[in-house]
Amino acid sequence: MLKHISISIAIALLGSSAQSQQAATLDWAACPNDKAGMTCADLQVPADWHKPDGRKITLKLGRLKATGSSSEGSVLVAYGGPGGPGIALTQTFADLWAKLRERMDVITWDTRGYGAQFSGLSTGLACTWTRIPLPDFPKDDADFGRLSDTNRGYAEACRNKDPELFANMSSADHARDMEAIRKALGDAKLNFYGASYAGIYAQDYARLFPGQVRTMVIDGTISHSGTDWTTDMVNMAKDNETSFARFFTWCAGAGKCRELSAQWRGLVAKADRSPVPAKSAGIAYTGRDLQSLALGFAYQGPDSYPKLAEALRKAVRGDASDFVPARGSRYPDQSTGVTECTDWPRPSGRAELDKVIARLRKIAPNAGAANTLATGTLGCIGWPVPVTNPPAPLPKGLPPMLGAGAWRESDAVARILTQVPGSATIRHEGPGHTLFASNECARNHMFRYLTDRTLPSPETKC
Repeated sequence: MLKHISISIAIALLGSSAQSQQAATLDWAACPNDKAGMTCADLQVPADWHKPDGRKITLKLGRLKATGSSSEGSVLVAYGGPGGPGIALTQTFADLWAKLRERMDVITWDTRGYGAQFSGLSTGLACTWTRIPLPDFPKDDADFGRLSDTNRGYAEACRNKDPELFANMSSADHARDMEAIRKALGDAKLNFYGASYAGIYAQDYARLFPGQVRTMVIDGTISHSGTDWTTDMVNMAKDNETSFARFFTWCAGAGKCRELSAQWRGLVAKADRSPVPAKSAGIAYTGRDLQSLALGFAYQGPDSYPKLAEALRKAVRGDASDFVPARGSRYPDQSTGVTECTDWPRPSGRAELDKVIARLRKIAPNAGAANTLATGTLGCIGWPVPVTNPPAPLPKGLPPMLGAGAWRESDAVARILTQVPGSATIRHEGPGHTLFASNECARNHMFRYLTDRTLPSPETKC
């Protein structure tokens, strides 16, 4: 049975400063149901980092110790989500960390608020974590108001379980947890690998604690470091348009479906006027639904292009059944945005939203506003807590960082790291989401950087 220890952290990790804290001792013992030789410990942190002496919540930490004669330090790992079971995932990927463990400990944690969802190990929100269909774009002010009321209803059902924790779930709060973990471990500076949404934790940590960064890998993430959130949406739309361009280029050659390039925009416009039925499922898709679902095929690359071509041909004939996802929600959907809705600006009214949508549709005529923050923040309209952690530029003076990603993700990561001189981005010329688990070449570059701070050439391809 795990031993639990209460660790007092009487500090306020706000802005880029931190006061000294009482020495913490982590009591490591075998993790529950461990199959990878991992040990676990409890760390208590403030529920609200603005109230360091207030209520504490428990973070469960996991450790894969270095296998060499001695450890040269720790690498903290998070897999995104925006929150999730770092311990269970690290156990699953334990073999992939073997080379790094020859020199360093691998540390992870079950993130605040999400622990109860997956493992019950860290303090959770005890919400019913569901995926809900993306709402339609409001047609008028009354529709905007109804969307606001609907979203508030979803949010309040979760918020009422624990209002204080609900209001302190931003990526900046996760970043402050990361600093508490670093201090509890006794590491002089932080080494961090962040995948997917955890790359936003990394960006926020770099803003809050720039002097504490030793190495930082961001793998397959999006920017939370822009000066204008509309620009970030524009870049997402452009990347999505490139995904469609790859598909239509394939159609013009090996795919033998050249006609679909001309038919696609007409199909989207028609579906926006009168949704196209998916007869096998008894539902119907708008143009934006079709754009989002088609992008899901396109992101997977050439292996999925024949399926996408057939789905489009069938939809042109009046049946969108081949777009129905094989599992889960029948519509494009998203998770309850407890973290996202504190990280991203949301439109204040329909006029502002309409202006953004029009701009994205002009920039990306095939992809439109689908799968951008314009759709991702629709579920945040009416949210009962404010945006506490909006995007902001990275500070000057950060050490060089390492990015990684497949087609569209490497472009997004490279844009982030232009703010950090000397940084490099590993690019995979193909589809995929994050590179660590699937690409040994990228993984080896990450390990060299995390151990020796040796970066590959600025635009390395793996």
